[in-house]
Parts: sequence; structure tokens; C-alpha cells
Amino acid sequence: MIDTKPSFLTREDGTRIAFHHTPGTGPGTGPSVIFCGGFMSDMTGTKAQALEAACKASGRTYTRFDYRGHGQSGASFESGTIGLWADDALAVLDQVTTGPQIIVGSSMGGWIMLLLARARPERIAGLVGVAPAPDFVVRMWDDFSDEIKATLQRDGIYRAPSEYDDEPYTITMNLIEEGRQQLVLQENLAVSYPVRILHGMADPDVPWRQSLEIVDRLQGDDIVVTFTKSGDHRLSEPDDIARLIYTVETLAHTIQDR
Repeated sequence: MIDTKPSFLTREDGTRIAFHHTPGTGPGTGPSVIFCGGFMSDMTGTKAQALEAACKASGRTYTRFDYRGHGQSGASFESGTIGLWADDALAVLDQVTTGPQIIVGSSMGGWIMLLLARARPERIAGLVGVAPAPDFVVRMWDDFSDEIKATLQRDGIYRAPSEYDDEPYTITMNLIEEGRQQLVLQENLAVSYPVRILHGMADPDVPWRQSLEIVDRLQGDDIVVTFTKSGDHRLSEPDDIARLIYTVETLAHTIQDR
């Protein structure tokens, strides 16, 4: 899939946030879709672009973007925090998109998705979490060895090997400490819109049972979780992508028909 040059949104601190916004072409196609990617991921990933192609085919407005320090956006990755990345997503929601949105959040994007839902409930038409990882810094810190914790406390940074890329995951102490101020699973969240969650039961990074914890915190009637027994964390295999597209499109039609 050939990617065109992105547009840019300039934040108050001068950081440029890269995004692609595809206006809808079909009348009465219902809510728009915005994709929030994962930690050290970007908007050129398989899920982000597959959803764009599906939305184009159905004439639905679609937006994908890179948080600061990710992909084609400005600033260094090490300077980012959950709060700053959520603010980037909020700026895209407020300044690039209009009308009701289905927020699709992948991995860390599932945390960002819930922060957006808390900040702008009136803009949310529905949520779709893909192996959502809200509050992951808590579990990450608990899983770290004493040696890694000591490194973070001494140096402020730790580079963790990645199973998905040659580049290591860069973890900063600031990311963990600031992330503790952005937790979303400590209290209930009222949702007057439908929520769908997709999670692989073979996910080595985010336990599938956490999706049940998310459901416990969401106070709403139309919440559906789909588990795939062999699914990994990325859920980027052809069957996974087809399931994601079907989920988003079916949800959009459900919302439109109400």
C-alpha cells in the first residue's frame, strides 16, 4: 500500500503531529473513524492502513496519526509520556475531525482511547479496543526485575529488547511516573455508546483477562468482547484484520441505524 505525504498539526509547544485525514464520500455513512496506534508503533502499520482502505471503500471519513516521537511526527520518543500522547490525540480529535467518532485503539492506543472517552464523551459514537493496554505502566513496573528498576531509578531510562523489531523499547522513568497519573482502571467510566473489544488469548504482552477488567469498569449496556484463542498481541494476521474491519463497519452501521 503506497502511503502519501501526511498533513501536520502544530501543537502549542511547536511539535508537529503528522496525520492523514480521508473525508467521507458516501452520504449517510454514519460516524467517522479515528485510529490510535500503540507504543512505538505508527500510522503506517497494517491495522491503520487496512482500516483506511475499508473506510475509503465504504465512503466513511477516517483519520490516522502519529503521536509525538512516533513515525513522522516531531520530538523525540524519549520525551513522550502517556499524558502528552493523549493530548496529541485530543488535538487531532478537536482540530482535525468533526462529528461523532468511533475511536479504534490498539494496545497503548486502547489507553489513549479511554482517556479520549473520558475527556470528550460528547464526541464518542463508539469504541473498538484491539488488545487494549490501559494502565500498562503499572504492570510493566511490577514485572521489572530489581536490576531494571535500579537502572531506571539511576539513569532514568532503560532500553528493553523488542520481540517485534530490531529497535529496543525505550522506557523512561518519566513515562512510568507520569503514566501513574493517567490511570483509567481505578474508577468506573459511564459509556452511553457501544464498545467492542478484540483480544488474542495467546497475547504474550497484555493478558486477555485485562479486557474483562476493562469491561468491569465500563458502565454501559452494549459492550461485547471477542476472544481469539490463537491470537497474538498484534492481531495483524489476515483473519484478524478481516475481523477488525467487520467489527468497525458493523458497529458503524449499528450506530447509524439507531
